[in-house]
Amino acid sequence: MDLTYTDEEEAFRARLRAWLAVTLAKLPPKPDPLDWPARRSYDTAWQRMLYDAGYAGLHWPEAAGGRGATPTQHLIYLEETEKAGAPYVGANFVGLLHAGPTIAAEGTPEQRARWLPPVLRGDEIWCQGFSEPDAGSDLASLRTRAVRDGDDYVVTGSKIWTSHAEVADWCELLVRTDPESPKHRGITWLAMPMDAPGITVRPLRTLAGSAEFAEVFLDEVRVPVANRVGAENDGWRVTMVTLSFERGTAFVGEVVACRRTLTELAATAKRNGTWDDPAIRRRLGLLNAEFTALWRLTQWNVSESQRVGGVPGVGGSVFKLRYSHARQELYDTAAHVLGPDSLDLDREWTLDRLSSLSYTIAAGTSQIQRNIVAERILGLPKGR
Repeated sequence: MDLTYTDEEEAFRARLRAWLAVTLAKLPPKPDPLDWPARRSYDTAWQRMLYDAGYAGLHWPEAAGGRGATPTQHLIYLEETEKAGAPYVGANFVGLLHAGPTIAAEGTPEQRARWLPPVLRGDEIWCQGFSEPDAGSDLASLRTRAVRDGDDYVVTGSKIWTSHAEVADWCELLVRTDPESPKHRGITWLAMPMDAPGITVRPLRTLAGSAEFAEVFLDEVRVPVANRVGAENDGWRVTMVTLSFERGTAFVGEVVACRRTLTELAATAKRNGTWDDPAIRRRLGLLNAEFTALWRLTQWNVSESQRVGGVPGVGGSVFKLRYSHARQELYDTAAHVLGPDSLDLDREWTLDRLSSLSYTIAAGTSQIQRNIVAERILGLPKGR
């Protein structure tokens, strides 16, 4: 991995900075963080700006509608957009970071042509229908059934923690198509339209009061067989592709954001006097080392993903495991710096601290990541 930048890459950075300086000044005020319909409109409008400027799907293969940028250009893009305070993918994160890359890697030409352009333009939003009330960390124990009926699957069951279901157009859905097979087999990956009859969405409130998750109940929902990505009963393998994107590259922009937060946190500590506490300085120094190392690991993961054809490897679990805990440590430190002000929900970083508590559960619990690292990287025997 070469960490230096060529003249061409620095020219790309300069063009991006110039575009961001002009474009961000035109953005309207951000909507209420609890108003997801408004946030959808805001996020998709930003995505359309990226698309029109040629920055949407920057690192996606050209065959998938992207620009086929190098890993270094992708990382430069992430650095510069975060430094400039540009909007994140927001409501479109499942489509852009999970479902879209999975369809690009596993879908048919017809499926790529149907679903990828609307994702890149911000025309359609996706949600993730993986976890179930009795199948969270043990995802392969899912029970939602799909029975073949002619050209459709008839789906019955329920999902939980379905990200952005209340504003989504499509759902990347895992179903059991062969209940007689071992649990890791007999699973199929479907693209389900969220306006199909038989779907009920019930938003779930998080600790911070937002409702970006929902329960989804499926009562004989008909999903065309043409919406199946991969072969029937091969959904576990396709799911591993999805999860490799979720854990391997989906968080890279957040690492840059955390590094920016750390810089702001140190400045706040110097202003309010908590910098004089050697314990605070020690924690900030350790966090700086943590996030510097995580950014280097991010660079390695993105480069490795590009080298092997675009799908991240199990190294993403190493990143996800450490990043989840480092993020929590960052916002715990912010609470020490802010003192009693950290209890104010309108205060910067307070909601981020509450949100950070979920990171050791979301996208695969830390226990699951440790098992993956132990078995697939270290070669240790499976536990009994």
